[in-house]
Amino acid sequence: MDFASIRIITDDVDRLASFYEHVTGATAARPAPVFAELRTGTGTLAIGSTATVAMLGDRAPKPGSNESVIIEFLVEDVDAEFARLRDVLDDVVLAPTTMPWGNRSTLFRDPDGNLVNLFARPASRD
Repeated sequence: MDFASIRIITDDVDRLASFYEHVTGATAARPAPVFAELRTGTGTLAIGSTATVAMLGDRAPKPGSNESVIIEFLVEDVDAEFARLRDVLDDVVLAPTTMPWGNRSTLFRDPDGNLVNLFARPASRD
């Protein structure tokens, strides 16, 4: 079994895809207006409209209600990425900080309120 992707369900695929294009620097593949994928060398972030899960009825994921998952991206330089993105971030949760275990991290929320972590490992762990 191979891990394939994380999918975020949203009411606005265009807005969220654009946000993550800014974050990752990748262009989203858009096979349909209700779906986008940002592929990296190690995983895929999928973005789907509520229409993609409508058949699940009352058990379908609800946009903007995530309070348990952090979407994480490994980067070379957390401070440089934070500076690059600062103007498009509306909700910074943690400015670049060195964590007790040595990772350098910055956390912010995407336009739907999902928590995003950009982090770099200490040089000795690479």
